[in-house]
Amino acid sequence: MSAARFEQIALIGIGLIGSSIAHAARRAGLAGRIVGSARTAATVEKALQLGIVDEGFQTAAEAARGSDLIVLCTPVGMCGPIAREIAEAGAFSDAAILTDVGSVKGAIVRDVAPHVPVGVHFVPGHPIAGTEQSGPEAGFAELFDGRWCILTPPENCDAAAVARLKAFWQGLGSHVETMTPEHHDRVLAITSHVPHLIAFNIVNTAGHLERVTDREVIKFSAGGFRDFTRIAASDPTMWRDVFLNNKQAVLEMLQRFSEDLTALQRAIRYDEGDTLHRLFSEARTLRRGIIEAGQDTDAPDFGRRTTTHQAGADEKA
Repeated sequence: MSAARFEQIALIGIGLIGSSIAHAARRAGLAGRIVGSARTAATVEKALQLGIVDEGFQTAAEAARGSDLIVLCTPVGMCGPIAREIAEAGAFSDAAILTDVGSVKGAIVRDVAPHVPVGVHFVPGHPIAGTEQSGPEAGFAELFDGRWCILTPPENCDAAAVARLKAFWQGLGSHVETMTPEHHDRVLAITSHVPHLIAFNIVNTAGHLERVTDREVIKFSAGGFRDFTRIAASDPTMWRDVFLNNKQAVLEMLQRFSEDLTALQRAIRYDEGDTLHRLFSEARTLRRGIIEAGQDTDAPDFGRRTTTHQAGADEKA
């Protein structure tokens, strides 16, 4: 049996990421059985109808019982209470691996680790993949192909458990890297969290302007603004939890962004064309690096894939 294969995988949350894990795991033969839980009976029923899970429950403890891999696929703020629920029900199996898919890792370690019993291996994770869509029907097996998954095991975490989870994510199609929770949160603050915050803000600013311009903002939306609206379509609950739980790193990166924005403002005000050209050229070079690294495409249609499952927001839980 492959080290990456689990006899029973429990998906706590069956949205885009949870359902995509199920599809990718079935494609790669990494699961003997997949069960899941969701807050609403309708979501559980839809997941069963689509064949995403073999059995569905409305409580995390029921889904976790008997599972050797438990994946928390919920907003960051719910992970601690869910881990407590499973622990209090005595539903963790000995030697099970507990992981998550949240975009913040320091808060996950803080909130989840106290509820993990001895003998259970807690290995936080973050697949950097997603679209702006949600729900069990939004998932697809190719979501993780060629994307990165970051694992942030706490100190003294079992090396064999980390290696097994790494092999699992590689089986789903991901590249895998390991780092500390603190480093992860600082990196993601600038590569994901602040860009989302900017998108939410600029779309709301345009929405306010829309009310005084006879709907011309929507009518004449250019590609750049449309891409901002795509990112801003992401799940509000998930992103509320991200910003509240990665506050320090986000505020630090926002300060840096504000300083750089002031430099651009000055260059425009004082007709410093050479400065603008240099800064824009540097940004263009970075974009080319992302494409060369295989993390996006230079195809038309705003750089999005033209397949059924278009690339959307950076990540989604």
